[in-house]
Amino acid sequence: MKKIIIIIFLILIIFFFLFFIFKQKINNAQEKEIASIIQMNNAITRLQKIEEEEKNKKEELSLLFVGDVMLSRDIAKKIQINGDQKFPFLSVAEKLSGADIAVGNLEGPISSRGRNQGSKYSFRANPEVIEGIQYAGFDLFSLANNHIFDWGRDALEDTMLILSSSSINFSGVGKNYEDANRVTVIKKKGYLVGFLSFTNLYPKTLFATDKKSGISEYDEKKILERIIAIRKEVDVVVVLLHWGNEYETNSNNTQKKFARELIDVGADMVVGHHPHVAQEVEKYKNGIIAYSLGNFVFDQGFSKETMKGLALDVKCIEAHTCSAKPIEVLINNDFQPTFSGL
Repeated sequence: MKKIIIIIFLILIIFFFLFFIFKQKINNAQEKEIASIIQMNNAITRLQKIEEEEKNKKEELSLLFVGDVMLSRDIAKKIQINGDQKFPFLSVAEKLSGADIAVGNLEGPISSRGRNQGSKYSFRANPEVIEGIQYAGFDLFSLANNHIFDWGRDALEDTMLILSSSSINFSGVGKNYEDANRVTVIKKKGYLVGFLSFTNLYPKTLFATDKKSGISEYDEKKILERIIAIRKEVDVVVVLLHWGNEYETNSNNTQKKFARELIDVGADMVVGHHPHVAQEVEKYKNGIIAYSLGNFVFDQGFSKETMKGLALDVKCIEAHTCSAKPIEVLINNDFQPTFSGL
């Protein structure tokens, strides 16, 4: 009997030993399987993250800014003599069209209507110039400048109609107050680029009202507030300003102060026009400031400074992350611009 008990006891020990080994193997197998599943899930998560990053990753966006474009007076004569609305842009259209967004300042209305408002220098371009503008590849014009009202409200409204019907954006004017002060948004390559345009060279009587067309309101406090608001809505914020002192190659302290305030509150770029000569370009914090790009298409052949200007070649690699390269613009005796070094 004693032997039987011992044998049973030994059998039980062997059984439990074998059971323990078997269970350990099962546990190890389960642990390996669980580890394998975790690794697989981690790999899938990493792949999904990479795919999401690739999906959200934006292509490089290119913007090209140029100076004052004036298509009347002697420019109109050159167009007529050569019988070609494209004539002013023959040397620059390829570069302008190659940019994702090409921007200029249109100096004066496009219209056959209106009444000369009596300015010493009044500009009005023939509506046929739209052919040359389209050929050049412009995507947006700033119209908030001191010549847009040269031929009155009718000519201003014609300009807005001609540009919009030709799929060319504009900013800085509108059919009423809200329209004139809106942000013009262009969507390209997944980016939303917002443009605001202003000038401090007009009396308040020409600001758009609830019932009248006109230019955007130049109120620095309100402009800064607009920048803060729209930065959350777009990927790139551009402010176009018609300002400064004519024929001065350096910006003044008023320009510097306000341009930097605009960058401080969220503008990515501040681009200026009006002086007819190029002024400095600076990197301020994370923003770009070009105080004046000078002339682009203009008939001011009386000085070397007015027969050249700047273009600003901008590349954006993600939201609110842009860099800029200034390009010299040379204007020949037929008032045709070329990009130097290209």
